[in-house]
Amino acid sequence: MTTEARFSHRHLLGIEGLERGEIVAILDAAESFFDVSRRSVRKVPTLRGKTVINLFYEPSTRTRTSFELAGKRLSADVINISVSTSSAVKGETLLDTVKNLEAMWPDVIVLRHQASGAPHHIAARTKAAVVNAGDGMHEHPTQALLDAFTMRRAKGRLEGLTVAICGDVLHSRVARSNALLLRQMGATVRFAAPRTLLPAAAESLGAEVYDRIEPALEGADVVMMLRVQRERLSGTFLPTTREYSRTFGLNAARLALAKPDAIVMHPGPMNRGVEIDPAVADGARSVILDQVEAGVAVRMAVLWMLATEAQGEPTAG
Repeated sequence: MTTEARFSHRHLLGIEGLERGEIVAILDAAESFFDVSRRSVRKVPTLRGKTVINLFYEPSTRTRTSFELAGKRLSADVINISVSTSSAVKGETLLDTVKNLEAMWPDVIVLRHQASGAPHHIAARTKAAVVNAGDGMHEHPTQALLDAFTMRRAKGRLEGLTVAICGDVLHSRVARSNALLLRQMGATVRFAAPRTLLPAAAESLGAEVYDRIEPALEGADVVMMLRVQRERLSGTFLPTTREYSRTFGLNAARLALAKPDAIVMHPGPMNRGVEIDPAVADGARSVILDQVEAGVAVRMAVLWMLATEAQGEPTAG
């Protein structure tokens, strides 16, 4: 890793504020860690003696598990805390929870919270490095990084790609973080959603905005479908999921509008038969499981950078 590409932040709170070289630094470090998961012994001593706490106030499968695996494959001590089994159910505030955890001297706190800005609030008040694992409808930086990692491995580059991000853009922190990262890296971003699921200031993220999916797919290199977030929706946003599937679901006919070698992505969890047809999700052009695999490597890179105040190349052997 060159000096110019070194990551210089104490926390990873969002893509906003990262320089292009810093994004490249994380992606390059993730390449160094990628093959660790494919070895017979899936562990390196890089973070031996370090402690990572995963503090999740929202449900998660991929993000929480991959952060846990990332820490353990780096030989860190990893503690997982779910809000349902923590003192938060007794009324303890987020700040008090973090202050109590800080008294146990963790090196990194990975936080997922339903309130936008929660990781920023904590980062200003703790000695530990903080990673934003998703905050409300704000950002999900490691998801955008693993998505970029997957695109770069599949396409060989990010610059010049046309990426269509389709679905519930309004509620999607994934869409926001991806738009910020991809625009920084020289890609063209398209948002496609029903008008009720488009944020008012979507253009401010530098994306082209469509209220129909077909024109957004035309000539796209990457098609990223977003989950219909039923837990954040009410009847005012969508008539029915069947109607949504008919007008905005990705099927083989719609995918044919993209480039012949376009890849299909989804941050998960999928609503099969709603935003994506199962035949497309499981088809030859899908890299959805590649995204999941990439998540471990990218989160290894992030933990390494923050826990060690990384200098030089990562040690993956």
